[in-house]
Amino acid sequence: MKPKIIAYYLPQYHTIPENDEWWGKGFTDWTNVQKARPLFEGHDQPRRPLDDNYYDLSSIDTLRWQAGLVNSYGLYGLCFYHYWFSGKLLLEKPAEMLLANKDISLRFCFSWANEPWARTWDGHDKQVLIAQDYGSEADWRKHFDYLLPFFLDDRYIKVDGRPMMVLYRSVNIPCCKEMMELWDRMARENGLPGIHFVCTLGYRNDYRPENLHLPFSNYVEFEPMRALDLHRHSFWVKLRGKVVPLLNKWLHTAILPRRVYAFNTVARMSLCYLSPEKTYGGVFCGWDNTPRKGANGLVIETPTQKDFEDYLRKKIDQTQTVYHTDTLFVNAWNEWAEGTYLEPDVSSRTMFLETIRKVVNG
Repeated sequence: MKPKIIAYYLPQYHTIPENDEWWGKGFTDWTNVQKARPLFEGHDQPRRPLDDNYYDLSSIDTLRWQAGLVNSYGLYGLCFYHYWFSGKLLLEKPAEMLLANKDISLRFCFSWANEPWARTWDGHDKQVLIAQDYGSEADWRKHFDYLLPFFLDDRYIKVDGRPMMVLYRSVNIPCCKEMMELWDRMARENGLPGIHFVCTLGYRNDYRPENLHLPFSNYVEFEPMRALDLHRHSFWVKLRGKVVPLLNKWLHTAILPRRVYAFNTVARMSLCYLSPEKTYGGVFCGWDNTPRKGANGLVIETPTQKDFEDYLRKKIDQTQTVYHTDTLFVNAWNEWAEGTYLEPDVSSRTMFLETIRKVVNG
């Protein structure tokens, strides 16, 4: 069975008034990427896109270029992060441009990033800028009405005719079951056979029975956060996380609170910690969010091509033989400030894309 590879897509590469107000005029995720500096010997920072392609997602040419890469290297499609706060949208322009330009051949779906909008982009995660209010039935209907034109688009990823809708933190949504049932009913009223809801498994709480018993069609692993969250509650990991930031404050140093992980170490965790049946597998291609969080960041070494290929093949096999599904999600297409991206850069060039094409094509 040929696997379907879907990559998460961050639409944070164009200016919006809110970002201008919160972080300074002209802010995009490239701002953090370009100002990053190495924190230890051999630290690969700052990351640079190949040919210095610091693109602007308000340009339709960028979407066309990205769609060309997706199709050329055998990915099935992209999963756009969708930001909705009780009727307020953020970073919606790339998806709306894609919807308006039917000639762009690109399969896509949404993952509702339903967390409060905090100062994640500069590492101050606790400072909430827009709270997440889920409202009541009237709000759910308004949200569905916005999504419906996307769901009806022929390029929107569907399973048995049902548009795929990923919920990032369903455990945080009060009356989640009622909202899902309403959306499913509204989809049927609009000529669709329902909604294919997918639950993200990224943290220990996501595995709670009350969450897994919601009317989801499938689950999806969000790596490397899932593997590391199941690991990071050990005594020594917690102790280092508390002591090192204090030492940095007192000694004016920049020691990482968490050790630098070898890629294969986290890949093994990802493969060993099994998810329920009907789960879409999840893979990652490195991690380094120090451009956002500085010394408080987490670093996983960038894999070699062989290491990434071995991990990808094993996860595909696990997905098909253990989870009995045919789809994998990659974190991510373009998370440059978190050091996990498939897009070509100066160091790895097109290595990740070439590996996916090789593996998908058998």
